[in-house]
Amino acid sequence: MGDIYVYMLVILAGLAITDLVVGVSNDAVNFLNSAIGSKAISFKTIMIIASIGIAVGAISSSGMMEVARKGIFNPEMFYFDEVMMIFMAVMITDILLLDFFNSLGLPTSTTVSIVFELLGAAVCIALIKIYYEGDTETIADLGNYINSQKALMIIAGILGSVVIAFTIGAIAQFFSRMLLTFNFEKRAPIYASLFGGVSLVGLFYFIIIKGLSKTDISFVKTTSAFLEQHMGISFLIGFIVFSVLSYLYILLFKKSIYILIIALGTFGLAMAFAGNDLVNFIGVVIGAKQAWAGWVDSGLAATDFNMASLAAAQKSPYWILLAAGGIMVLTLWFSSKAQAVVKTSVDLARQGNGTERFEPNAFSRFLVRYTIITAGFAQRLLPQSASNYISSRFEKLPESDVVLEQADVPAFDFVRAAVNLMIASILISIATTYLTLPLSTTYVTFMVAMGTSLADRAWGSESAVYRIAGVLNVIGGWFFTAFSAFTAAAIFASIIYYGGFTAIVGLVLLAVFLLIRNYLSHKKNKTATIDPKSLKNQESSTVQGIITESADNVANVVSRTNKIYTDVLHGLAKEDKKSLKKSKKGVEKLDLEIESLRDNIFYFIKSLDETSLRGSNFYITILAHLTDIAQSLDFITKKSYKHINNEHRKLRYNQFKDLQEVNDSLSALLNEMEEVFQSRKFERISHVLSRKEEILSLLSIKIQAQIKRTRSEESSPKNTTLYFNILLETKDLVTGIMNLMQEYHSSYKKD
Repeated sequence: MGDIYVYMLVILAGLAITDLVVGVSNDAVNFLNSAIGSKAISFKTIMIIASIGIAVGAISSSGMMEVARKGIFNPEMFYFDEVMMIFMAVMITDILLLDFFNSLGLPTSTTVSIVFELLGAAVCIALIKIYYEGDTETIADLGNYINSQKALMIIAGILGSVVIAFTIGAIAQFFSRMLLTFNFEKRAPIYASLFGGVSLVGLFYFIIIKGLSKTDISFVKTTSAFLEQHMGISFLIGFIVFSVLSYLYILLFKKSIYILIIALGTFGLAMAFAGNDLVNFIGVVIGAKQAWAGWVDSGLAATDFNMASLAAAQKSPYWILLAAGGIMVLTLWFSSKAQAVVKTSVDLARQGNGTERFEPNAFSRFLVRYTIITAGFAQRLLPQSASNYISSRFEKLPESDVVLEQADVPAFDFVRAAVNLMIASILISIATTYLTLPLSTTYVTFMVAMGTSLADRAWGSESAVYRIAGVLNVIGGWFFTAFSAFTAAAIFASIIYYGGFTAIVGLVLLAVFLLIRNYLSHKKNKTATIDPKSLKNQESSTVQGIITESADNVANVVSRTNKIYTDVLHGLAKEDKKSLKKSKKGVEKLDLEIESLRDNIFYFIKSLDETSLRGSNFYITILAHLTDIAQSLDFITKKSYKHINNEHRKLRYNQFKDLQEVNDSLSALLNEMEEVFQSRKFERISHVLSRKEEILSLLSIKIQAQIKRTRSEESSPKNTTLYFNILLETKDLVTGIMNLMQEYHSSYKKD
């Protein structure tokens, strides 16, 4: 029987390694987003600094491991076999939940997930024990099993950190920008040195000194204790010393102090992350190993050995901490999902405009609307001179708006990146060192970044509703994390309790299957995002160049139009709902790509010189015609899908025959157009234009024929409506295509 628990330990170790991988993939955003977003340091350097920070932080994380052992439940109320069930359910749930969020590219909290998983599994096992011991215990005794005070403190700390991090981030960024402005590189060195003094003394004290005080390095522990006894004078002296050093660094080395702060902040935040979050990944496994060691020494049965020993203080083996740190570092370098999660956070904090990932919702619009009203009211209370002064400090550099959207520019500047790293790392260090609370590094870093974005006026009228919708989506995901972690862990714990080792094997195999499936799906989606067949933005600034470059886009749209139109008619003929749904998604994708081109018009026109006015007119007109084509296709596919989805009567044989004739004619026209644009033989456009009346005449004949059928033999109103919709919208489709060709023909002749 004892062998089963050895197997469980081996499984838990394997799950811990997997959890480290999926956990770091999600939490890498916490310490990478500011350095990556500001582009202050090369990506390789950022990764090296973060890797060293993780390795150092892993060594100092031993004190946080008790959270998994006794922070959520009271171990003395459980026996060894029950604790192992709780730990197994927690690890399986954690892996699946974090991998789910990684696949979506959304940051979530590994701390919240582990806390609520422990809570859910412990509550489930406790309720089962109470049920079977109904003569002596009732549901009111559930509180005896849960460490309610500590659990509530942890949950309150996590939730409170959201508001605290956002508020302090906004305040710190406001005063930093007031001091330095957006033109910080042109400010006198004294201002940068003052900023450097505050930042560096905070980072060194809270991260380096206090962060390492949990280790066995006697010099660091002694220094930390001395500084804490004389905190006020230590900070004052540290501020003066670091301000002077910053000033000398700027003058002597002619280097930016902000880059140094960002580098140190990245190291400190990575170190704070490892010290705080390592418990989320291996704390359960270390707890299981310590429980198993105590049980083996006792000689009692697993069902008789009380786990009170877990409540005692125990040191975590350094070799396990170092090994875990190594796995975290490797994951940081090789996980593509980590990059997707980082992108979400950076995009929401981006200073400039661009393609927004999230769609606005009613609540985000409400918040923006009433925030504008409140801000306007507050501005009226301020004296005009004070309002003008504040506005002048937040005046952005003129060149920041005159960049191509696709250009590889920083998402925000060095000042905001430095504030993000400084505030987040200090808040996490305070919670970890002084309060011994497993604070959510994700919540803190994300909300600090959102607070600094708000203070920096990055959420302007062009982007506020989208950014706030994104923040609400992420926060909503956090609540989903808590609920789903509690529920799933409770369900898995009950399955393991009644199913035994067989249930454990089944759940592990299920987890492996889902991880592999999500990995393959993520890999497929990643490849799809770099679709070589998607529409491309223009780069040329001359009419001739635009004609040549946009030919590929037109050929692309024509080819996809041909396929979608043919597939819709085939789907209608076979009443194939799946095929029609696929065509509908194809049109939606095409429409999104054309919309992306339209969104880029501002940047395209900004990039042109004053002699290229005709080029911009031509490009805008082409996009308008492409939009008309996509809208016609959208109408046809939606009406066709709706007809079949509602189980209406299929089209008659004569109608399909007529539509096939139209399709043959249209397909031949589109094939010729595609050949013209692919081969750049624009002189053949006139031949294509000559076929306009032919196909429009054919459509008119088919419409007249259906009118006669309707008067004499047609009996289905829905059938007739669909048929007319297709023919009439096909006329609009042909008109849009021919207008596009006419524009190319005219511009080509002029050139």
